[in-house]
Amino acid sequence: MGFGGVSPAGRVSFDHAYRRMVIERLGEADKSRTYRSLATLMNLHTDPDLADTRKYIDAHTLVRRVELFDPDAVRWNRSLSLRAGDQPITFRLSKKQLPEELPHGWRITDHGEDVTVDIDDKLATLLPDTRVSQVSSAGQVPTGFDPGAIYPSRNHPRGLQLTLFGASDALRSSGISVETLKDTIAPDEFAVYSGSAMAQLDREGYGGMLQNPMLGKRPTSKNCPLGLPEMAADFINAYVLGSVGGTAGIIGACATFLYNVKHGIDDIRSGAKRAVLVGNAEAPVLPDVIESYRIMGALAEDEVLMELDGSSAPDHRRACRPFSSNCGFAISEASIYALIVDDELALELGVSVLGSVAGVYVNADGYKKSIPGPGVGNYVTVAKAMANARSILGEDALKQTYMQAHGTGTPQNRVTESHILNELAKTFRIDRWLVGAVKSYVGHTLAPAGGDQLAAILGAWNHGMVPGITTIDHIADDVYRSNLQLPIDHVDIDASSTPAAFVNSKGFGGNNATGCFLSPEFTETMLEKRWGARAMSAYRARNEPVRENARAYDEQMQRETLSPIYKFGEGVLEGEDLDIQPDGIRLPGFSLPVDLNMENPYPDMTGS
Repeated sequence: MGFGGVSPAGRVSFDHAYRRMVIERLGEADKSRTYRSLATLMNLHTDPDLADTRKYIDAHTLVRRVELFDPDAVRWNRSLSLRAGDQPITFRLSKKQLPEELPHGWRITDHGEDVTVDIDDKLATLLPDTRVSQVSSAGQVPTGFDPGAIYPSRNHPRGLQLTLFGASDALRSSGISVETLKDTIAPDEFAVYSGSAMAQLDREGYGGMLQNPMLGKRPTSKNCPLGLPEMAADFINAYVLGSVGGTAGIIGACATFLYNVKHGIDDIRSGAKRAVLVGNAEAPVLPDVIESYRIMGALAEDEVLMELDGSSAPDHRRACRPFSSNCGFAISEASIYALIVDDELALELGVSVLGSVAGVYVNADGYKKSIPGPGVGNYVTVAKAMANARSILGEDALKQTYMQAHGTGTPQNRVTESHILNELAKTFRIDRWLVGAVKSYVGHTLAPAGGDQLAAILGAWNHGMVPGITTIDHIADDVYRSNLQLPIDHVDIDASSTPAAFVNSKGFGGNNATGCFLSPEFTETMLEKRWGARAMSAYRARNEPVRENARAYDEQMQRETLSPIYKFGEGVLEGEDLDIQPDGIRLPGFSLPVDLNMENPYPDMTGS
């Protein structure tokens, strides 16, 4: 399995982003490794062990003041209605600038290439202006990391730039190459499931398509196709993998990451696929997106943050405060991907076991009063995930699990989600169910949000520590917590005694998903029971060079930010390149054919 990407906490692979969240509790060796990784990512050319460098890195990671645009001067067109006085409104412009249909009341005087326009009544116009954003906190990838500068991005939307980095990081972190996968499984046994909840909304995507005509500019031929929400999967297939396998962009609002994981593991369990790359990228830190969420009452506004703190300036670092006195979430950007394979392929390839997916459950809310409001579906998803864990682990071991909550930092979430988790902890007789909330560090990344939570789980298993909700100093009075442990400080755990953990995701519209993930130690125990000690011994021998390849990649990434895998125009296949036979299709670059020897799926209905 591979797992990687980038978030406001840094590079996700090899627990770098996780360690940034708990950095004050790390030993010096782990601190140095983490700061070195961040310094490289941020294009810093100073010693990462120096106090000033570390102070800079601390200040320019995680949730912080918006840097991707100036929140004190957000571009805004002010609507004006100019009225003629004693004299008409008069101005001169080029003939090329004249509207195709002259407005009523315009009098034109021709001067050759130019014209004079006289208006006796009024003129509606837009004046470029700026406003101060009422929200100035957001999660952003570390300062200095520009995903479009590390490969020939050719005006790609930022979300797709992040996609290429995240998918490449996940694949390379596995220690096996794309070519190895192509040599091992059939072309149609690989699938990519990836999408974005908000699509690509910057000027290179839908933003340009929708805004340019209003700004007197032409949309480009790329605005529409590159803006599509499933374009992340398309980019990975076309430019990273050269895949002809399954593909889709499964969209489930803020539960999108888990929706894609579910689709992937369902394919693997059915035998339709042997490997899937799942994940998401989102780049929503844009002034118009922020304003839209603010108008909904979803974001932490500066003024309210100051009221909560009794201060004269907003505490940007503590903008997101799950399960405490709060006022909204901090919107964020990220790209997080996971390579998931079936157990037989994992042993064959020798890939390191980071964990396994026990199950992902998705349920809707039923009839609703409000589309954005929560409903009952999440009770069902959490209950089913817990029941799944109980069936695998037993009732006693279930009590040793913990939950990474959706934990957005809104007043509504702190009540509704805490009630769900608390009631189900009671139902399954868990006295103090440990609940984390990593949005307090990285903000709400929308589609990849579940990936942020999973990254924290994988890190906790490797380092024995669950990140606390460190942006808060108390639990709000209306939070249900009779059977919950909502830690303000980091919590030490015994990873060997924590066989499973959960990711809970909720999205506008009734998109609820809860995933149950099994620890690497417990997963290897399961593998040995299925395949035997001899097979596991052979696997561990194959794992050593794969693990070394992964380590070498990680070390290189701590010295230099590698370009993502980007094979634009390489290995393009045409129909005549294929060898099509009745029993299979062979494609250049793949060792195995697409198998056409299919069994009749309806023998009882066809008589054969």
